[in-house]
Amino acid sequence: MLYDISPPISPRLAVWPGDTPPTREVLLELSRGDSVTLSTLHATVHLGAHADAPGHYGARGADIASRALDPYLGLCEVIRVPVPRGARVTAAMLPRAVRAPRVLLATGTFPDPERFNEDFAALEPELVDRLHEAGVTLVGIDTPSVDLFASKDLPAHQRFLAHDMAVLEGLVLTNVPEGSYELIALPLPLVGFDASPVRAVLRASRSP
Repeated sequence: MLYDISPPISPRLAVWPGDTPPTREVLLELSRGDSVTLSTLHATVHLGAHADAPGHYGARGADIASRALDPYLGLCEVIRVPVPRGARVTAAMLPRAVRAPRVLLATGTFPDPERFNEDFAALEPELVDRLHEAGVTLVGIDTPSVDLFASKDLPAHQRFLAHDMAVLEGLVLTNVPEGSYELIALPLPLVGFDASPVRAVLRASRSP
């Protein structure tokens, strides 16, 4: 069974305030008598479900094309976390120990991808350290950022940078049961870019 955990990309999709929403420019159109339909996408690379590159939050960080693909493909665990809006997820909030090298945290604090709410939950920097110690290489979240909306120093992002861990943001986990899956969320090799949209999918896994 497959779970598509990417929001649909349309002009209605909410993006970070001030960032570039998706729009389509039609260059050629079959209905107008052209030989093909051809269109251009204008949008932020932090679009819907996306992978951050270290260069997004580190001055000497790598671009997304330089990232190894291994963290974005493989055994994954979905965990629901009871966290208030506007709060950071702490290690104590996790209902159990993490068993997989990739973990997706469902907070439920950004319920509508087409309506941006600023009071979404984020990650406590110490939690990133703890997950790294547990062997986690990728963390995903169902919010626009692993840091709080008003954060300027981005402490959680900085811990991801320190441990060279992968980040997925903007996931849709509303209808995904907790448990183990295979994650498929490969970023595009966008040379020089600070992120890439992904088509994030979970495939039911029998692995523990």
